[in-house]
Amino acid sequence: MALFASHTPRVRSVSARVKVRERLDDTEVAGVLALVEAATEADGVRPLNEHVMLHLRYGGDPRARSLLLESGGTLAGYAHIDPTDEVEGPSVELVLHPDHRRQGHGTRLLESVMELTDGRPRLWAHGDHPGAAGLAARFGFERVRSLWQMRRSLFAPLAAFSLPEGVSLRTFVPGQDEEAWLKVNAAAFAHHPEQGAWTMDDLLQREQEPWFDPEGFFLAFRGDRLAGFHWTKIHGSTSHGHEPLGEVYVVGVDPTQQGTGLGKVLTLAGLSHLRSRGLAQAMLYVDEANTAAIRLYESLGFNRWDVDVMYAPAPTPPGREG
Repeated sequence: MALFASHTPRVRSVSARVKVRERLDDTEVAGVLALVEAATEADGVRPLNEHVMLHLRYGGDPRARSLLLESGGTLAGYAHIDPTDEVEGPSVELVLHPDHRRQGHGTRLLESVMELTDGRPRLWAHGDHPGAAGLAARFGFERVRSLWQMRRSLFAPLAAFSLPEGVSLRTFVPGQDEEAWLKVNAAAFAHHPEQGAWTMDDLLQREQEPWFDPEGFFLAFRGDRLAGFHWTKIHGSTSHGHEPLGEVYVVGVDPTQQGTGLGKVLTLAGLSHLRSRGLAQAMLYVDEANTAAIRLYESLGFNRWDVDVMYAPAPTPPGREG
């Protein structure tokens, strides 16, 4: 969510309307992508996560909805509703164009989201900006989850590592390793709200992305059985003037192999690969509640860099239902 407060006075909103779409046409997708780029330039953080960006380009769950807020004939805001988690409720990301903030558009867009989600959306705010917190508070939302971004220098020394006895390491082979990877990914992230639910389409979409490089996708085998993996990612240097940045994209270990030290070894193998590509820094995302993973990453030299926050409606006090 990137509905950030600015230092300019609030002005009266011009008339705005919200259109709800199951699938955007090419012109609408181009408009949203341009809006996202403008917001990223203004705020220094991307307002939509990878899953939403892939949905924009390739489509996805037909139950998902896109909301387009138009003001004065231009696209002023966008929201995406992901209904995948039927237990916790729909996940929502939304963004306003920098030229259309402080005009009441954020409230208008979130009101429409509330109508379409029976008043129970979960909103992601990338960067934990006070403007997003303020909007959430106005709607009676509270902070329910935090996702840390951690970083470390790749110029700093990396610990030496060796594979556990009986384990071999190789890189991912497209067209061969997908089924095995999906099985271990689902097992490793069985309790993860997003990662554990990946499908073959989710994996194949990412294989089509310009950043995908199987040489940076490491698979550890015990015998002929996949035991764990480390998928790295390199963010390019052409966007927003940033230097290339490596990412510990996903590290997973089969539950039967946990406690063997394989996760740390795989992390170090991936970091060594990113360093070999001449990168200066590596980043990763980890849930604030996953204290064991945070301790591991801190032991490898990572420190908290930024935080993404999820907001949700505060529970109704007992006796206040209805």
